[in-house]
Amino acid sequence: MTGHAQEHDAILETRGLTKDFKGFTAVKDINLSVQTGSIHALIGPNGAGKTTFFNLLTKFLKPSSGRIIYDGADITNGRPADIAQRGLIRSFQISAVFPHLTARENVRIALQRELKVSYQFWRPLGILNQLNEEAQATLEQVGLGKFANVKAIELPYGQKRALEIATTIALKPRLMLLDEPTQGMSAEDVGTVTDLIKRVVEGRTIVMVEHNLSVVSTLADQITVLNRGEILAEGNYDEVSSNPDVMEAYMGTTDAA
Repeated sequence: MTGHAQEHDAILETRGLTKDFKGFTAVKDINLSVQTGSIHALIGPNGAGKTTFFNLLTKFLKPSSGRIIYDGADITNGRPADIAQRGLIRSFQISAVFPHLTARENVRIALQRELKVSYQFWRPLGILNQLNEEAQATLEQVGLGKFANVKAIELPYGQKRALEIATTIALKPRLMLLDEPTQGMSAEDVGTVTDLIKRVVEGRTIVMVEHNLSVVSTLADQITVLNRGEILAEGNYDEVSSNPDVMEAYMGTTDAA
């Protein structure tokens, strides 16, 4: 755990979080604490409950029982839009970039919320042009500055993912939930996105589901291992990777996480 993330400084907590689907318990009694300013990774074999847990956090699923506390407030019964407004942003919520708009235009759309004109495409172009400078700065932050006028559909896969992160940043998140940010990438793109996440974490907290354990070992301050909907182990990478229960859970699986 990074030194500035103190035990009492949790931005996100779950208490007894449980989700049942017609007799099948996908998530069972999860007590999780995510420290402000940290990168917290969720890993586990396929079917471990990681995606269900993410869906509970962002209110796309309603818990069967338990509580979710974000920034000191109980958001268990909150609506997805309200949660996003409070600064808890999940990558896929804004990751469907508009393929025929440029990189700058995609980021500019995410920035519209600051003008209270979100997604009102009929607004005069001049209103949106005032966002160009901030959009460009955001693109520079993720290494896409020189691709500002390139349509999203023309960007290589790794740069598309960088654009998705740029649009996430544009929404001014306090807590970013990244759902498998390096999935399907080449080794080169994995390295690029890993470096990108390192750069954008300053002033933010990240919770990520990630299959690539090399990425997890590089980025994560804290790791929670899920198995069959329950927490199997927690700790830093060295602690988790040497845990006999974790090794047994992964035994025989070809998919690392």
